[in-house]
Amino acid sequence: MTETPATGGRPTRQRRAVAEALAGASGFHSAQEIHERLGGAVGLATVYRTLTRLAEAGEVDMMRTEDGEAIYRRCSESHHHHLVCRGCGRTIEVEGPAVERWTRSIAEEHGYAEVSHTLEIFGTCPSCR
Repeated sequence: MTETPATGGRPTRQRRAVAEALAGASGFHSAQEIHERLGGAVGLATVYRTLTRLAEAGEVDMMRTEDGEAIYRRCSESHHHHLVCRGCGRTIEVEGPAVERWTRSIAEEHGYAEVSHTLEIFGTCPSCR
């Protein structure tokens, strides 16, 4: 876990544990799932705070499920979007050049600068159909 002002200062034992648990997990996981992986060694509130800070620092991806729950995972550093299976949660990173062009166009049309966006596409994977 790289410590920056965005991640909240010095790397505590708890913060390192959360980062390592997430790094060792495949796919997206909720704060509760990470908390369970840690066997109660780190308080749930600390897990939430750490995941929020890591997401703000761009060290993990955070997305919301269709029911609004925040889930997290370590992802590649390039800008990408997610294709997510509603059944099993399988997630594929996808690039969307058309989305990027559209986002820039809309921002320019309305005079916005420093625009960012997220896009999650939900469907059913071949295994769950």
